[in-house]
Amino acid sequence: MKFQEELKNSIRKVLPELDMVIGWGKSFDPLHATPHFIRRQEDIDELVISPLSVHNLATYLPGLRGKKVGIVVKGCDSRSVIELLQENLIDRKNVTIFGFPCTGVVDQTKIKKAMGHTGNIESCDMSDTAIVIKSKDKTRSLPLSEMLADKCHSCRYPDAIISDHFVGDRIADPAPAAADYQALAAFEKLSVSERFGYWLKELDRCTRCYACRNACPLCVCRDHCAAESRDPHWLSQENNVRDKLMFQVIHAYHLAGRCTECGECQRACPVDIPVLLFKQKMNKEIRDIFHYEAGVDPEATPPLLSFKMKEENITEKVW
Repeated sequence: MKFQEELKNSIRKVLPELDMVIGWGKSFDPLHATPHFIRRQEDIDELVISPLSVHNLATYLPGLRGKKVGIVVKGCDSRSVIELLQENLIDRKNVTIFGFPCTGVVDQTKIKKAMGHTGNIESCDMSDTAIVIKSKDKTRSLPLSEMLADKCHSCRYPDAIISDHFVGDRIADPAPAAADYQALAAFEKLSVSERFGYWLKELDRCTRCYACRNACPLCVCRDHCAAESRDPHWLSQENNVRDKLMFQVIHAYHLAGRCTECGECQRACPVDIPVLLFKQKMNKEIRDIFHYEAGVDPEATPPLLSFKMKEENITEKVW
């Protein structure tokens, strides 16, 4: 990224005042990036910003409450930071936000399908239009636009919404609102039995690893999660589709009006179940009924965390 050096310089100036700065760095192979915790000046040189910088680093903030932390965020990540601030799960005075404009992040599942595998990767070079991947037995040039995560094609907030230090040029032409929820609209055209059959088939592959929950920046009650609670006992540990579906529905309801659609739940799923679709459905209903989008206005209160005697778009039954 052109602004990477500018970002490093911004971090250098502020790092002495912080316990750490969370960004991205090189991982186990050239095709991946990993969360990078910067505590020393020399750690800054290992910072990497690219379409491989996928992880939503806001996930770490509630666990670091009480420390002075810097965090590097793209648009969807910044929305998660805003949501955490709205819910008083982090302290604004202790968080220094480094924002940048995002042109999209890659979907490793799409790359894996295009390559046939992602093992033995020797190099990964990126331009504005392509990603060139070289392994021991092949070299492929893949169109970057086709390898981007689906969420990036309909992203309306590519720039960090909230930041103390913003680097790079802001993106002036984000996707229109009409681009949202196209996959959801197509899915909702199916019959009830078709939709139910789809989820039974998809969730039959679920391993109950809870990676979707653990990767979510807004799923913060892990010590008291309904999936593992025995008092009350909401779910069993049996390997059946009923309980798997129940967990995903509970997860989606708990995130209604809070989910920023960063896609970490779906990215973290080891068997590629499209669980983001659950959250998109909840968000669509929240937007239609309450005219609210999560993580956009730091001063707003999520609708399901507030109370009104009468909602404008809800007509109660008159007895």
